[in-house]
Amino acid sequence: MRSPFPAGLLEVAPELARLLQRSAIHTPPSFAVAAIHCETAMIPMRDGVRLATDLYLPPELPAPAVLLRTPYGRSIDAYVGLFVSLARRGYVVIAQDCRGTGDSEPDSWDYYMFEPNDSYDLVEWVTRQSWFDGFVGSCGGSYSGQMQWQMALHPRMSAIVPDVSGLGRAVNTAHLHMFNNAYARSVGKGEGKSSIPYTELEAQMLSETLESGYFNEPLHRPLPELLLNSFPNLRAVAPAKAKQFLWEHYCALECSERASFVKQALGVQSVTVVDVESLSELFGHRISHDRHTLPHSDLAELCSTLCAPALLRTGWYDWGLNDALATWELLVRAGTESVRSRSRLLIGPNAHNMPGYHEGMGERPELQHAYSVVTTLEVLLRWYDAVRNDRVEAWPTVTYYLMGANTWCAADSWPVAEAQPVSLYLASGGRLTTESPPMQSNPEFYTYDPTQPTPTIGGSIVSYVYPPGSADVSSVHQRKDVLTYTTEPLDEDLDVVGPLRMILYASSSAVDTDFAARLSDVFPDGRAIQLQNGLLRARYRNAEGEPELLEPGRVYRLEIDLWATANRFKRGHRLRVDISSADFPRFDRNTNRGGERGRPVAAHQTIYHDERYPSHLAMQVLGAGLKT
Repeated sequence: MRSPFPAGLLEVAPELARLLQRSAIHTPPSFAVAAIHCETAMIPMRDGVRLATDLYLPPELPAPAVLLRTPYGRSIDAYVGLFVSLARRGYVVIAQDCRGTGDSEPDSWDYYMFEPNDSYDLVEWVTRQSWFDGFVGSCGGSYSGQMQWQMALHPRMSAIVPDVSGLGRAVNTAHLHMFNNAYARSVGKGEGKSSIPYTELEAQMLSETLESGYFNEPLHRPLPELLLNSFPNLRAVAPAKAKQFLWEHYCALECSERASFVKQALGVQSVTVVDVESLSELFGHRISHDRHTLPHSDLAELCSTLCAPALLRTGWYDWGLNDALATWELLVRAGTESVRSRSRLLIGPNAHNMPGYHEGMGERPELQHAYSVVTTLEVLLRWYDAVRNDRVEAWPTVTYYLMGANTWCAADSWPVAEAQPVSLYLASGGRLTTESPPMQSNPEFYTYDPTQPTPTIGGSIVSYVYPPGSADVSSVHQRKDVLTYTTEPLDEDLDVVGPLRMILYASSSAVDTDFAARLSDVFPDGRAIQLQNGLLRARYRNAEGEPELLEPGRVYRLEIDLWATANRFKRGHRLRVDISSADFPRFDRNTNRGGERGRPVAAHQTIYHDERYPSHLAMQVLGAGLKT
């Protein structure tokens, strides 16, 4: 009989547990630093554009290769240290500036547009070099992680390690707001780019960020006249069909044609991260930001063409956790046998290339680093070695960090097969309970004012102003536009491990609005440590349907995706769910007008929790369950 509790990684894979505990490098170098030969090449892509590429060559060749492509500068100090360390251990390292960034041609950058071809072309170039021994791996996170999926389409790619990355399968119904503007203005080459790095520019732009971000789009934005002239058949086509047609057309284009398409559709000179974030209005809300990594009309079919196994790494506080987990599910379901059987998932306590879970950080060294490529070199070395020597089976299929317990766990699948579903119901008096709702229970109310939105505090964000990760949100719980529901103190430890969904029955005075939910771990001293939260734009409440405005006063069943977590709520702690209508500036804020012109209006929200409308948090637990 299988234990209902998570398997400790120390018991299942003690060497991996040791490696994850600290960021130390255990594999001794084979060569001195002076023995590494460094050179720069301008490598031509298929269209003749040349990309600046550094090569770190160990003295003994041929050798295995490791690739990293980046828009952030191939020669930054953190990368160089990593590259030299890999080369000293016998790898040829190839580091390349993306097209339009760093020292690469041309003099402007089109975010995401050319990466499929360029990433594939770099792998092809490597396979034709005399120093290549047949193994080619990759590494890098975020944008560099996205390009590894493109590399994996090459039949000779051996292994990828995409950190905090995914194929764009998950959907956020609201637009990301903070950080994007600073990123768009500072990364890459082009007219109007700032020399100030986004790590500083975000703070300088904070007042602009906080004064903007009002969402008031029509359900279907009229197509640009330039597109209608190119596709006159779309003038008589329903909006949903037009969006589907345009997406399929876009997917069939070559990279340069896609870049031209976006520029024509949006009327821009170059494509930025903000432009790509806005393309969901052209293609439909289900086409998420990272779908543009490898545009394809059928993600399962795309997944079946990947040729390299992945060590897919993400974090409980990464802003793309939902997409990483959705990509993993797709990889397991649709990947070839060779790819899916040799791929592995690792979920750390980190945010996006930063530490994430801060509780107990002083005593737990594993909480002090970001689980990025530059802080876990030894894990990278061991993964390459496992793939090269066909020893991947020694790695657990899933490795995850159990917060609260502050320990690494192993599982055969994600979600964890041993976890059992549990529902926690909202109840009058601010209670959160496993008891089924009574036949009658008075609803509760709050007013959401878009000009004074519920603020972002920590969580699954990327920011250099707002600290990502676990944060005490008890001050937010005192606001009048937030409702809270809390369990009694726990009699014993409770492990919540798996997906989180808030099933909310609500009505609004507005024709369009947002609803947000959050799960927190309430400590005995009163701190409410945020674990995970999510937001649903009400017009997109029908996951597979088309956007639709609300009928004011009508009760709707809304499902808010809170992604997932793994946390031990210790004895004496309490679980808390809070409900609001904004998470700003993480996401843009709804004006509540549904596309009608005018100033933002307040929305009067009603939350129901009776037998007919059983609002509840759906979660999964390991062990005996919950008594409350």
